[in-house]
Amino acid sequence: MSGDQKTVIKGGPSQYVKLNVGGHLFYTTIGTLTKTENTMLKAMFGGGMEVLTDSEGWILIDRCGKHFGVILNFLRDGSVALPESSRGISELHAEAKYYCILDLADFCDRALQNKQKEPEPICRVPLITSQKEEQLLISSSQKPVVKLLINRHNNKYSYTHTSDDNLLKNIELFDKLSLRFSGRILFIKDVIGSSEICCWSYYGNGRRVAEVCCTSIVYAATQKHTKVEFPEARIYEETLQILLYEDRNIPDQELLQATASVRGIGTGISTYTSDEEEVPLALRLKHSNS
Repeated sequence: MSGDQKTVIKGGPSQYVKLNVGGHLFYTTIGTLTKTENTMLKAMFGGGMEVLTDSEGWILIDRCGKHFGVILNFLRDGSVALPESSRGISELHAEAKYYCILDLADFCDRALQNKQKEPEPICRVPLITSQKEEQLLISSSQKPVVKLLINRHNNKYSYTHTSDDNLLKNIELFDKLSLRFSGRILFIKDVIGSSEICCWSYYGNGRRVAEVCCTSIVYAATQKHTKVEFPEARIYEETLQILLYEDRNIPDQELLQATASVRGIGTGISTYTSDEEEVPLALRLKHSNS
């Protein structure tokens, strides 16, 4: 850039200098930068080589400045908290090697070796703690989302043998689907919602496109009961349908209309409640084509 020039830094350990490292700005002393022997920074700021400065006096270093603050803290204290992710540690390791800060590079090496020994879960299922968190997860996900709401504490729930069994079947199917499609769909679980007892919701491009409610009303002699059912075929069908949104692009409208007609809906959210009679998919396809 115009006005940039090369110069040799001269000054005592207490003198402050301004650093521009890949667009990240830092303000530190020459003593910190030259504290460790045989490093690139020692050579640059100990008067052993020229550095590039701009017209405002910022010393320009053509490296990524993302982890330079960590490097400065290591020079100051001799120890530092490393990034949590393996990628972050690898990035810091590369910078430490560039600046020839061998102790920090060795520290990163040991941390990476320990990371390799730690088991990495293949499938992660977030457990929602608030409605705000749920909205953030759904809106920021690059994958379509399947949410299962399970709420046995709902006061409408009837503790019958059949309901308990069907509730467990829904949970088991959710676990199986989350393992099978973990790389393609974000599965989340909600145990704090109070409006439903057992409900599947499907989201594409940040909006809800389908729902399978697994409860029905049963009228006894004296009162009505809400029981849980297990519409397995419908759950599988909606899970496969949500894969249309996998690439974050809006699916082809003709394809959406075709699948919507098969599911017996028009535009908007596809819903299913267990009060409806479940018709096999092949039979519904036959009727839709006739």
